[in-house]
Amino acid sequence: MENIEHKTVSVNGINMHVAETGVGPAILFLHGFPELWYTWRHQMLSLSSLGYRAIAPDLRGFGDSDAPPSSSSYTALHIVGDLVGLLDSLGLDQVFLVGHDWGAVIAWNFCLFRPDRIKALINFSDAFHPRNPSIKPTQGVRALFGDDYYMCRFQEPGVAEDEFGRTDTAKVFKMFLSCRDPRPLCVPKEVGFGAFYEPPTTLPSWLTEEDVNYYATKYTHKGFTGGLNYYRAMDLTWELTAPWTGVQVQVPVKFIVGDLDITYNIPGVKDYINNGGFKKDVPLLDEVIVMEGVGHFINQEMPEETSAHIYDFIQKFKN
Repeated sequence: MENIEHKTVSVNGINMHVAETGVGPAILFLHGFPELWYTWRHQMLSLSSLGYRAIAPDLRGFGDSDAPPSSSSYTALHIVGDLVGLLDSLGLDQVFLVGHDWGAVIAWNFCLFRPDRIKALINFSDAFHPRNPSIKPTQGVRALFGDDYYMCRFQEPGVAEDEFGRTDTAKVFKMFLSCRDPRPLCVPKEVGFGAFYEPPTTLPSWLTEEDVNYYATKYTHKGFTGGLNYYRAMDLTWELTAPWTGVQVQVPVKFIVGDLDITYNIPGVKDYINNGGFKKDVPLLDEVIVMEGVGHFINQEMPEETSAHIYDFIQKFKN
């Protein structure tokens, strides 16, 4: 980890913390919630040792990057704008793009908005979701799973923050990162997020107390609001991205997901991925990998395998 350098870059009206290591063709890593640049630590070290420049920011609202207070400042247009500004500040015309969870959602949007800046995309966990012009995202998930679904519970400012705040932050991360339940995450209001899952008595082999404490320290200082604002901006993103309705993702893509990932087990997703819908919307989709017995935090749970998948794909574009 001592080989990873840290700096702050001014982009798109905010200060963004960026971790970086290595020289060579650039790979931009985008983390999800509740994560940080740190989620990519294994891949950064692995890919930099193979001749690549690994770049992983704390996205807007997370870690050591600025967190504008209003949820309206967290649309996909804002986040992609930050990332375009980051590439410009680093003097990079194009990068390989890697995303997980919310980072994957942002990566899909990056490829829709600015495909000229992306050589190829390797996305984890969240498949492409084409914009449905007839229903807002929050209406869609509420219709599927009800008001207790976590995305719906995250909508009201302050509620989830208060529930997380009443629980030891390290416990929150042990709970989230260790969860391998593929069922929809529905949390009754009378229970609350802090008490919904009991963390394991023993951490999984891929997660250390040091890892948990890194996340916990940053979130204790920063709070959860920045990350939760991504969920609160979903409907606004939907409104603003109407011009991209029906637009295909026109970059080469490799997609990787664990079969125990809650995103893979949402009704309709497996059929979309495996029976032609995904390929129709992402015509340059090269490969889909479903890793058996693997949960949501795939890049941390299976670090060597995911690094190898990234390397194998981007090697096709080294010229």
